[in-house]
Amino acid sequence: MDRLPTSVRTGDAQYAVNMEHNKALIAALEGRLEAVQQGGGGKYVDRHRSRNKKLPRERINAICDPGTAFLEFSPLAANGLYDGNAHSAGVITGIGVVHGRECLFVANDATVKGGSYYPMTVKKHIRAQSIAEENGLPCIYLVDSGGAFLAMQDEVFPDRGHFGRIFHNQAVMSGKGIPQISAVLGSCTAGGAYVPAMSDESIIVKGNGTIFLGGPPLVKAATGEEVTAEDLGGAEVHTVKSGVADHYAEDEDEALRIVRNIVENLPPTYKISLDNSTPEPPHYDVEELLGIIPEDNRMPYDVREVIARITDGSRFHEFKARYGTTIICGFAKIHGYPVGIVANNGILFSESALKSAHFIELCGQRGIPLVFLQNITGFMVGSEYEAGGIAKDGAKMVTAVACAPVPKFTVIIGGSHGAGNYAMCGRGYDPRFLFMWPNSRISVMGGPQASSVLTTVKQDQRAREGKSPMEGE
Repeated sequence: MDRLPTSVRTGDAQYAVNMEHNKALIAALEGRLEAVQQGGGGKYVDRHRSRNKKLPRERINAICDPGTAFLEFSPLAANGLYDGNAHSAGVITGIGVVHGRECLFVANDATVKGGSYYPMTVKKHIRAQSIAEENGLPCIYLVDSGGAFLAMQDEVFPDRGHFGRIFHNQAVMSGKGIPQISAVLGSCTAGGAYVPAMSDESIIVKGNGTIFLGGPPLVKAATGEEVTAEDLGGAEVHTVKSGVADHYAEDEDEALRIVRNIVENLPPTYKISLDNSTPEPPHYDVEELLGIIPEDNRMPYDVREVIARITDGSRFHEFKARYGTTIICGFAKIHGYPVGIVANNGILFSESALKSAHFIELCGQRGIPLVFLQNITGFMVGSEYEAGGIAKDGAKMVTAVACAPVPKFTVIIGGSHGAGNYAMCGRGYDPRFLFMWPNSRISVMGGPQASSVLTTVKQDQRAREGKSPMEGE
């Protein structure tokens, strides 16, 4: 494939402005990410450590192969919700490498309300499971949770996408041969007890790990029996008497080693065969993206400059380069794997939609994964375009995206507004992963457009009521 040319001038004043702006956005994001690393913080972390327990990310690091990266999902989930006290929604999820194979981790953070499940915790847990199922990844559950957050049980317990779906997903994945492994490192109460019970293999730690449907207070209230947590559902009970757990660990370190041993002995799983080549870094400096992406998302730029800094060797074979030029489609390789790229380069017209639909169907036919680079205000509006059938042409693109039988990955690199979000494989269209850059925004309509529409509607309403127009608003 041919290498993309570049017209970026790193000495330009606007380049420097963009660079400074985007570096500030990244610094702000990194600050927020660093803050959530502490979980519940302060006394809650101290109390956790006093019980000889690691923090959830430390547990994950102990299991993963040394020197490998952990791809964490949604670290800012529940940001600002629940009085701001549920960092990362109280659960850490992501993909790590164990004995050379990718595994999906779900690790409760007991420093956040005892690892209780808020509505966003449930959503994050289930999303992680859907990633595991779709990609055939073994699941490792590091359990340390008091169960559902009772004050919000109506938003956690009864519906299809609520707490019970976690166990449904475990059963379905196990039935498909996707390993389910759990290590009980702390509390595992009520419905949460089904996590280890429904796993293919489970470990429980002496002294800290407990599994029971009803804890000591509930047992006393219901039956009058007084019993300690350890005697009711500790490691001795569940590895000697009940058989609920399969492995007994003297301490947390041993439990994490057992997890690694289990993964080491798993049979290989089937992987989709792609004609991959030796990975090659982009020819152009990736850092230049910070100077390319405008300070103002409304400013246009050539998205090929972005493509040139993420593809192997900055090579790209463009499809229909002279038609529907407000969207760029073409073939490239990323880390040696072939991909089809669909990238916004302006507003969507009928020609853009038809071109995209053709390309997406072509990738589906050839079994090539799709990467969508979203920076879209939406479809073109106006009487000329409505009469030209833009709604129908847009529907063809949306249909192609929805029906594409290949893995889809979406990166929002700017705006993601209105029907453009749908046409460019937003969350509703099942991309395997969706990532956002710090400058990104999602909305039904852009801010200025929404303001103008609402003002017009209000002025029309006042006119119908015989009132004078609003002034200066």
